[in-house]
Formats: sequence, C-alpha cells, structure tokens
Amino acid sequence: MVSSDKGKHTMAEETRSGALGIATRNVNLWYGSFQALKQVSANFQQGLITALIGPSGCGKTTLLRSFNRINERFSYVRTAGEIIILGKNIYDPDVSLLELRKSVGMVFQRPNPLPLSVYENVVLGMRLHLPSHELGKEKLDQAVETALTDVGLWSDLKDRLGAKATSLQLEQQQKLCIARLLPLKPEIILMDEPCSSLDVDGTRAIEELMFSLRGRYTIIIVTHNMAQARRASDECMFMLLGEMIEHGRTQDLFLTPRDPRTAEYIEGRYG
Repeated sequence: MVSSDKGKHTMAEETRSGALGIATRNVNLWYGSFQALKQVSANFQQGLITALIGPSGCGKTTLLRSFNRINERFSYVRTAGEIIILGKNIYDPDVSLLELRKSVGMVFQRPNPLPLSVYENVVLGMRLHLPSHELGKEKLDQAVETALTDVGLWSDLKDRLGAKATSLQLEQQQKLCIARLLPLKPEIILMDEPCSSLDVDGTRAIEELMFSLRGRYTIIIVTHNMAQARRASDECMFMLLGEMIEHGRTQDLFLTPRDPRTAEYIEGRYG
C-alpha cells in the first residue's frame, strides 16, 4: 500500500491520454489463505454501464472494491496482477491512493450520508481534497447546485440545503451519496448493490440516474437482480467462484450466453 502522497502523480494527470475504461490482467486476490479472485482478465469500456452478476460469494464485490484498492484496508489481503484504469496500473508505486479514490468513487448498498447538512455532505470531499484558497463560497455554492442538479435533487432540496442529510428519504439519501462524489470529478463510479434498500420507485429513480450519468462516467454496478442487470447495463460480466466466466454485451449474455454456466445462472437454475 502506498504510504505517502507526497510527490505522487494525480490519477487525472495519468489518465487523460485517451485510454479507455478499466482493464484487469490476471488479477488474483486472497483473504488470508482464501483465494477470492482467480486470474480475472476483462476490459470495461469507458462511458458504459457494466453489471457484475453471479451468486453470493462469487467475487463481484471483491473485484469492484479492487478498482479503488479499498480491499487493502485489511492487512490480510494480498493481490497480484494488474488493474489498468484509463491507461495507468493502479498498483504502480507512483500512484497516490488519495488521488485514485478521487477518480474512482464508491456508492454502497445502504445510503450512508454523514449526519451533516445536505450542503456539507456535497462539499465535504472538496474541503478534504482541495486547498483552502480554492474553497470560496461562490465555488462551493456552484458545486452544490451542479452536483444536486446532476442527480435530480436540486429542485427538491435547493431550499433545504441546511437540512440534515439523514432526514431525507432513502432514495434521496442514495442520490445525495452519488452527488457528493461529483465535485471531485471522478472518472469512474462504482456501485455495490445501490438499490438493495430501496423500493420499486426508488430503484427506478436510481436506474434513471445511472443512465443520465452514462457517457460522462464509467459505471460499474454489482447487482443480484437479474432484471436490473438486463435493463440497466450496456455490458454484463458473470462471475463464479472467483472467476470471470463470461463478459459481453448485456443483450448477448442474456439471450445467447456462450457458457452453459451463464445460462444456468440467468435462468435461475442455481445461485
């Protein structure tokens, strides 16, 4: 794990060269003696929504969390292989974890807004990552309006910016969690079952938001919901026992899967 950010290149500096999305090359990951990922190699196209599917324990979330290296918070995690994000191997020694996690944002299963105001939730990342002379009120105000507009919350919350974020409806909380990533201008947004705590209307709203962000961001979503994977992704990746079994256009994977294990899973015969 990188111990210091001093003198590191920013991910933005390293990734503006036109390289596309994410590429994994023979990625292996162990939790202690248990191997959770096995020789995972795949290409994730920039600007598309890719769904990771498979039964519980197949390695979906582990792979997702490898893209911003948060698995490494645990000392017993060991990795091998390469993960190329927009042209840069994130395991290179000159990669700053701070900059990586600005470029690769994460949304979790349950909304996790901080017990602060809506306004402060959106600008928190800016306060943490930007020098104070860049944090004038006008700039912060504009960032809040832009981020909340992008996630469809501005009209509802523009007069409630001082309200506690934890008082919002669950759907609004999850949208706010996405909004607070945007001022840092991430390249990639990771979503770990972002609709698992939402009702049908909330799920629809988050899926519509994903489509509105598609193109500007590369979105990777873990989901157990086959209907969601089919309707809300451009590409789909099926994982089983830590291996990448099949990866392709969502329509192709669901209608004409190449691997019989993929067919068995999407037809509900196991998992």
